[in-house]
Amino acid sequence: MKSWKQGDTGIPLIDAGMRELCQTGHMHNRVPMITASFLVKNLLIDWREGQKWFWDCLLDADLASNSAGWQWVAGSGVDAAPYFRIFNPVSQGKKYDLEGLYIRKFVPELSQIPNKFIHDPWNAPPEILEKANVILCQNYSFPIVDLKESRQRALSAYSEIKGANNL
Repeated sequence: MKSWKQGDTGIPLIDAGMRELCQTGHMHNRVPMITASFLVKNLLIDWREGQKWFWDCLLDADLASNSAGWQWVAGSGVDAAPYFRIFNPVSQGKKYDLEGLYIRKFVPELSQIPNKFIHDPWNAPPEILEKANVILCQNYSFPIVDLKESRQRALSAYSEIKGANNL
């Protein structure tokens, strides 16, 4: 959870969002939903931990909105998202921040990465990383979790819960 709070997960859109939250007390548009999904579903951390952190950091925190938003993402509220909805921060970034302007603003160590790899620098060839002065695990983190594997782990966990509730 510490990596998530500090914007040091190795997932550029998550890091940008969490750094924006810490620096400004706000978070842009879709990013709260994506960072929340990452915490709850990719890291399998209780939504209430994220809710507390947002409550402490957001300048415009609203108890009802914050709580309902986190429950929606976790799939546990009265108007919850389906449990199987897990936002992929790489595909969300490519869809809504194609050129990586948001990432470049809040994750300056990635500012020289070409657009093609700004959302997933771990997939960039070594020569691209070298040219951009990015050294994974040194000046930018390698992802703390594999997005595909952690998605599957979350789906399995939700399926177990769903099965237990049908007894």
